[in-house]
Amino acid sequence: MSRATLTTLLVANRGEIACRVMRTAKAMGLTTVAVHSATDRDARHSREADIRVDLGGSKAAESYLVIDKILAAAKASGAQAIHPGYGFLSENAALARAIEAAGLMFLGPPASAIDAMGSKSAAKTLMQAAGVPLVPGYHGQAQDLDTFREAAASIGYPVLLKASAGGGGKGMKVVDEPSQLADALASAQREAQASFGDAHMLVEKYVLKPRHVEIQVFADQHGNCLYLNERDCSIQRRHQKVVEEAPAPGLAPELRKAMGEAAVRAAQAIGYVGAGTVEFLLDARGEFFFMEMNTRLQVEHPVTEAITGLDLVAWQIRVACGEPLPITQEQVPLNGHAIEVRLYAEDPANDFLPATGTLALYRESAPGAGRRVDSGVSEGDEVSPFYDPMLGKLIAWGVDREQARLRLLAMLDEFAIGGVKTNIAFLRRILAHPGFAAAELDTGFIPRHQQVLLPAPEPLPALFWEAAAQAWLQSTPALQREDDPASPWATRNGLRLGLPARSSVYLHSDGQAQAVAVEGNAPSAWQLAGEQLCHDHDGLRRRYLAVRRDDVLYLQWQGELRTLRQHDPIAAAEAGPGHHGGLAAPMNGSIVRVLVKPGQAVAAGTTLVVLEAMKMEHSIRAVEDGTVKGLFCQEGEMVSEGRVLVEME
Repeated sequence: MSRATLTTLLVANRGEIACRVMRTAKAMGLTTVAVHSATDRDARHSREADIRVDLGGSKAAESYLVIDKILAAAKASGAQAIHPGYGFLSENAALARAIEAAGLMFLGPPASAIDAMGSKSAAKTLMQAAGVPLVPGYHGQAQDLDTFREAAASIGYPVLLKASAGGGGKGMKVVDEPSQLADALASAQREAQASFGDAHMLVEKYVLKPRHVEIQVFADQHGNCLYLNERDCSIQRRHQKVVEEAPAPGLAPELRKAMGEAAVRAAQAIGYVGAGTVEFLLDARGEFFFMEMNTRLQVEHPVTEAITGLDLVAWQIRVACGEPLPITQEQVPLNGHAIEVRLYAEDPANDFLPATGTLALYRESAPGAGRRVDSGVSEGDEVSPFYDPMLGKLIAWGVDREQARLRLLAMLDEFAIGGVKTNIAFLRRILAHPGFAAAELDTGFIPRHQQVLLPAPEPLPALFWEAAAQAWLQSTPALQREDDPASPWATRNGLRLGLPARSSVYLHSDGQAQAVAVEGNAPSAWQLAGEQLCHDHDGLRRRYLAVRRDDVLYLQWQGELRTLRQHDPIAAAEAGPGHHGGLAAPMNGSIVRVLVKPGQAVAAGTTLVVLEAMKMEHSIRAVEDGTVKGLFCQEGEMVSEGRVLVEME
């Protein structure tokens, strides 16, 4: 099929990648088709598409992972081509074959290439034959615990368990000693099965202090293949990328060439076509080891686009239509530096638990030169427990790394999200850290600097509460009296007969509460103008974002958006401590394992219940020695955040 006859493109995905693919498709004059689950009926990608098709269901296994439903949606909408995005079915060879059998165009590599690299075990065998250096490990078919015990002992601890069929940190566990292996393997297998429908695992030596450097490759149907420079993705949390940048800081041109040529050999060895990424571990000596190949477009592709000026989605469409690559290896640009951060709905202060709820406030940073936001949500959208909690990505480009870093910091300062917890402040602390500014990068960066990046909460200062009280009062509508509009009873200045006017405002924010006395008639240094709270002091004026949404105030303070509500100390005291000894669900999710029974004695740290949310498992553990008094959940049940699951005594 030529580009002249291609008119309609279906994106078999959701969120920011669906929106991003449709943006390029529309620019190329194509009609766009979105598919959505019942939960995503009004999601942003559904709203932005020219046509949308309801797949039904809520979980991915009922919607985005059902190949027959994707093909039926293409037929119903008249789509001639399907873009898989990333995640879900993007690296599923069965989808590629089904699309080809249906006479449609797949905007991805051949099914044979997905097969070859889709299994990490098989990929490593191929790379070994091609002479690409590998990390020591076991990639065999036997999956019993004894086999993994023997392999881990031979490799030497610590080891890394990885899902053979997937990526993104799903089904990946670090095991430091033999006693942890059985539980870690079982958990990793469950995560892999839930995320990829395949529980097959491999185990490798866990390389200490490595850098994660990956090569973007692109191949056409005419035998041409090139690499579009590299990306450094070393800043990770639990094997999930948090910050990505291009080019890799400090990478010598000779090493870039060696890694790029190795990546091209890997792609050519499997007859690759389209966009792909070959990932390497790079140690301090400059040695690199093949990890895996992702046979799809990567989350972090925008930083490559920023330094090359290329649109990789447009390239995918042209290559799928049979066109040759438009440039040669010698013509690949490398201009400036780009950094990307992933914006998640999660609570860094609570072990990064995914957050769900309504985006009551959502403000993106202002557009401008070197600034890009790829997002998949808008204000008022719901963050669901059924899918990955990434909201979008912020990308900054600069003539050098420092300009890109400072530009991205400014973008984070302008972003404002209320209604769900996010990692914005955490991202800002990473970018502002002296070690990151000095490009001291490796995969242990976040754990090594955890105390700085995840500081313990401190009491909010008096100036914050003063600002919050003024913003609250000034954003509260005055009472209306039709009979006497000038009546002092219609004001909120704390009128007291014969005494100075004074108001007491009781507010709470993130577990802290404060009563603030405000002089009603005294001139205030704080003035709310629209959504800007201005503070004048000694000739200086500072501005703070202050947005009121009904009974909630969002106030930007020292790099974080604080959520404030009125606090009733009497009602709080009457409510009492609640369910004593109860262990509650930290988020909406599904119960996958219940490991205890009522009356059972357990030690502190014992896993009681395993909750699955957003394709990751979270263990509910006993905080101290005790006895299980009651169980209030069962396996397979969906539970809401805050629901008591286990009661201890």
